[in-house]
Amino acid sequence: MISTHIDSHGVATLTWDMQGSPMNVLNAQSIESYKTQLLAALSNDEVKGIIITSARKEFIAGADLRMLSNASSQSAEELFDWVRDLQNLFRQQETGKKPVVAAINGTALGGGLELTLAAHYRVVADDTKIKLGLPEVKLGLLPGGGGTQRLPRLIGIRQALPLLTEGSHISPEKALKLGFVDAVVPQDKLLEHAHAYILSGEARSAQPWDDRKFKIPGGAVQTPKSYEAFVGGAAMLQRATWGVYPAPKAIMACVYHGLQMPIDQGLKYEAREFVTLARGDVAQNMIRSLFFALNDANKLKTRPKDVPTQRYTKVGVLGAGMMGAGLAYSLAMSGIEVSLIDTSQESAERGKGYSEKLIAKRVKRGKMTEEAGAQILAKITPTTDFAALEGAELVIEAVFEDRGIKAEVTQMAEQVIDSKAIFASNTSTLPITGLAKASSRPENFIGLHFFSPVDKMPLVEVILGEQTSEETLARSLDLIKQMRKTPIVVNDSRGFFTSRVFATYVQEGLAMVTEGINPVLIDRAARMAGMPVGPLALADEVSLELMHRIATQTRADLGEDATEHPSAPLVKLFVEELKRTGKKVKAGLYEYPEDGSQKRIWPELSTHFPLAEQQPSVEDVQQRLLHIQGVESARCLEEGVLRASEDGDVGSILGWGFAPQHGGVFSYIDTVGVNAFCTQCQELAAKYGERFAPPSLLTDMAKEERTFRA
Repeated sequence: MISTHIDSHGVATLTWDMQGSPMNVLNAQSIESYKTQLLAALSNDEVKGIIITSARKEFIAGADLRMLSNASSQSAEELFDWVRDLQNLFRQQETGKKPVVAAINGTALGGGLELTLAAHYRVVADDTKIKLGLPEVKLGLLPGGGGTQRLPRLIGIRQALPLLTEGSHISPEKALKLGFVDAVVPQDKLLEHAHAYILSGEARSAQPWDDRKFKIPGGAVQTPKSYEAFVGGAAMLQRATWGVYPAPKAIMACVYHGLQMPIDQGLKYEAREFVTLARGDVAQNMIRSLFFALNDANKLKTRPKDVPTQRYTKVGVLGAGMMGAGLAYSLAMSGIEVSLIDTSQESAERGKGYSEKLIAKRVKRGKMTEEAGAQILAKITPTTDFAALEGAELVIEAVFEDRGIKAEVTQMAEQVIDSKAIFASNTSTLPITGLAKASSRPENFIGLHFFSPVDKMPLVEVILGEQTSEETLARSLDLIKQMRKTPIVVNDSRGFFTSRVFATYVQEGLAMVTEGINPVLIDRAARMAGMPVGPLALADEVSLELMHRIATQTRADLGEDATEHPSAPLVKLFVEELKRTGKKVKAGLYEYPEDGSQKRIWPELSTHFPLAEQQPSVEDVQQRLLHIQGVESARCLEEGVLRASEDGDVGSILGWGFAPQHGGVFSYIDTVGVNAFCTQCQELAAKYGERFAPPSLLTDMAKEERTFRA
């Protein structure tokens, strides 16, 4: 697991190589092994210095989160002792009176980077693929191995706070500029450089913060510049997160208080804050959904096993609007040739222009060379000729949400493509089984619901029609993985999972407006609940006209079975009479000043929907907005649209940004408590309508005291 080699010069090289594990991680076994090897080297009189490196392509990827996935069931004392043991090991490493060099050959994250911060010297391989960072905050945690104490002591408070509170990954070169890496050298010179440093006679064997004369770079906590960093950082965090995440605040507290103490006291403070976070709902929810469930999705855990993996070389995209243009870019960036087809050459060229703009930005920012950008753009062929689809292994239609148009392009494409090629619809609402009726090979027909903008949004909702084959599913998942996106697989229904549940959030916000609830209260309460955008702002972004069109199509399809949502009169008024259809026309529920100043609620909104004298509390608004998403998600699971609650959690966070601190819609229900959630939904149903009534799935779970985590 961790081996030691002592050469003739007395340099001990401790090499991490965790066999049977996909990568090097910190867990109970590896920490114990490392402790044994490290202490043996420190106590060996023949050892002059120690090099820590890895035999794997990564250095250490961080802590094994399986250790923390059940932290809420551990006592605070047990968890505190575990964290303190790790901290004490790192203190033994840096106070052992022998120079310790971290020879970082690959990515070092979280606890892996913290181990290197407890070394006296850090040298990193010159490789742009290497990532260095402390990303714990993204899972509701803080660095518990001394990261909040050592990093600011190394590079100063102002430079350390953003890295700690944002959890960003940085390159070796940037780490060198910031000052927490001492050297960047070619990969084949890494160990040679580390070895030479130890034998140079100038190697450090103590940390600067263990010197009584030590001063924090850039100024101590109470100096004006550092104090400004705390005040400004707190304000920026509040603006970005609306205070719903405890981890960034705990990190700032660790830095603020810990750096006013000797490091050993600061580490104890960090350990206490870590334990509080690790045992809390936010960290447990985020670890469950944004690590375990997300990793399972990215690994294609649900992919049919007996279908050979496919590597794509050519894909067709029908429709060069915003969605089609984004698809063309993402496919080309994945090394795939794209035939981008639209009704006019001008429209097709305009679609390729989207990629040209994105590539130009990357070149300007130094993220890509002009030559590499030109090669990617050369993969996109804009045309009106369906014959260009010849040789495509898969075709994605991204045309208007009109069943007739979709049927027409399906049939035109199938006249050209190979009989084994897959045809995918990017529809966000229309049932796949119905669309597949236009196909002569419905077993090859599937829904691939990408999200806009495609180049930024990671989720793809894969929708199975009644006749979609297992082979088509497997091969479609291969494309998604090649595009470096995250899939969830759902069964067919109107709106599927994401559009169906997302719509309830927006519609509930609009329904509140019709009840006279202050629109500012509605959107701000949503943000304070952790939603990235308020429902009214989202209605403008999505377009009230699109919502009206979908509702009209639904009524036409369902006839007498269609039910009208309380928000429908508002949507109809804004589209048909007021002509305020959303942000695109700079007129919707918000108004968008021509001078580019901040948007604001349309003042005339209260004329059409007067404010009620009695306004609800922020908590009441939040409960309605979150509970309606939870109850509709439960219906999707009960009806078999969702195949697993984990898919619902991942899909809700990546698809429309459902309050990530809750870990997704089903983790939210668990956090509230299934029994309490059912009771509250029944109360909401009595006040606002049957849309809040909990399905039997939830009421049965409440009776049986089951949870989605079980």
